Amino acid sequence: MKLRVALLTSVAFAGVAAAVPAWAQDPFRVAYLASSSQNGYNQAIFAGIQEAAAEKGVEVEIFDGAFDSTVQFSQVEDVVAGGRFDAFIVTPNDTVGIAPALEDATAAGIKVATTLFPVGPDLTNMEPQVPGLTTTVAANPADGARAQAEAVAAYCADKDPCRVAVIIGQLIYPFDNLRNETFKEVLAQHPNIQIVATGEGNYDPDASLTAMQDILQANPEIDAVLSNADQHLIGAEIALSDFGYEPGSVYMIGGGLNQITVDAIRAGTVSATLAEVPHSMGRAALEAVVTTLEGGTAPTWINPNDLVETPVIVTKEWLDANPDFVAEWQG
Repeated sequence: MKLRVALLTSVAFAGVAAAVPAWAQDPFRVAYLASSSQNGYNQAIFAGIQEAAAEKGVEVEIFDGAFDSTVQFSQVEDVVAGGRFDAFIVTPNDTVGIAPALEDATAAGIKVATTLFPVGPDLTNMEPQVPGLTTTVAANPADGARAQAEAVAAYCADKDPCRVAVIIGQLIYPFDNLRNETFKEVLAQHPNIQIVATGEGNYDPDASLTAMQDILQANPEIDAVLSNADQHLIGAEIALSDFGYEPGSVYMIGGGLNQITVDAIRAGTVSATLAEVPHSMGRAALEAVVTTLEGGTAPTWINPNDLVETPVIVTKEWLDANPDFVAEWQG
């Protein structure tokens, strides 16, 4: 812990400096810069941060990035200028644009961890691309997207044509572009698969409902829905039902592994999802920055897939074999 300087004295006994009592210590302060504090995934990351902070006696505070890269950049600047925090953890909105602000933070001696995505020009490089960055708690987004697309390809193996609708978050985000390009790269290897349309769901059930309705108006025959986010499947499922599709008749795969999707997979209305563990991610990030604040060394990359025993793609078969499984977030 850092010392409350005003309370320290140079008192010594028998030539040895007196020990600093527990009441003369300040807790470390750590900020969590969420991409959006209203987003369930970010809330689960913060819950993990809070849990680990309580165990370590650390104070934490959340900031709302409002899914706005400009807002979040300013928040980093304010955290650095304010001097109230010893460290911060960020779930970046703009993985490239925020890098200069993080460089200023690490140069000022603030410990910084990033979650969900690496920060820097190369989203497939998990090692620090910002000088002085403490750790990245993230999986390569291209690896996850590849696993999702390969699951769709396996489903489509006996269908010709197999018509796939893609719902992505926002194509202005580098990480969503990477995912979308990976989807297209994998599915292009299968001549029987057609990507009939791509819609943007903005990580919101209402936006994904509208996107799926627009897709179905132009392409009424759909065999599969491939999405990077579980939230999108909620809207897509409603649109499909309104259009006359029976629940479970369309292969649907998302990403995130929230409890709503777990329940839907068990019920047979959703087919699969890419596993993610935001609560564990938040815990690992908090533990890493506190370790460095205490003078220790933390791993520069922590792969969330190594924190749990969940498979990369969660299916009904796996859930049936693990009936007590509970997801780390609610959606």
